[in-house]
Amino acid sequence: MLLWVGLGNPESSMRRNRHNVGFMALEAIAARYGFSPWRSRFRGEVAEGRIGGQKVLALLPMTYMNRSGESVQEAAAFYKIAPEAITLFHDELDLAPGRLRVKRGGGAAGHNGLRSADRMLGTPEYWRVRIGIGHPGARDRVHGWVLGNFTQTDQQEWLDPLLDRMADAAPLLAQGHADQFMTRVALPEGSKG
Repeated sequence: MLLWVGLGNPESSMRRNRHNVGFMALEAIAARYGFSPWRSRFRGEVAEGRIGGQKVLALLPMTYMNRSGESVQEAAAFYKIAPEAITLFHDELDLAPGRLRVKRGGGAAGHNGLRSADRMLGTPEYWRVRIGIGHPGARDRVHGWVLGNFTQTDQQEWLDPLLDRMADAAPLLAQGHADQFMTRVALPEGSKG
């Protein structure tokens, strides 16, 4: 079983925040593949399904970003899921809006959700799907930027198409083909290669 985790904050008023793009991505993927209805478990919301022949447990921690790792650790411990079978979807300031990178391991780079996961899992050796939200340009504007909502223009021009391409390419990620997943997501609209 794979554990895919969308990082975000649980309040309904924060659902469209840039910081919640991990929630948005996982919800789009779960909807595309007909996952079970979301239910409360592991201090989060979970849904189950199959993607690319793999069983996937989708988890949206409801603990707030800075305690996300508590929810991830509970689910991983219950199902005995190793770090290399865990993938966190999260916002990334250091990538341009709409860009995406997948990597295994690495530092938290100031991301409270990753910092919490590192602490609770005891290792940074899980997978990360880094979803670019861009940087506001000045450090003192970062907090407001990540907790600000995507604009309607963002949503139409790149966010909705990106989430759609991520859902299309999800079987590649589930089968362990991170590079192919990144390539497929990066392809322009209508180009399937």
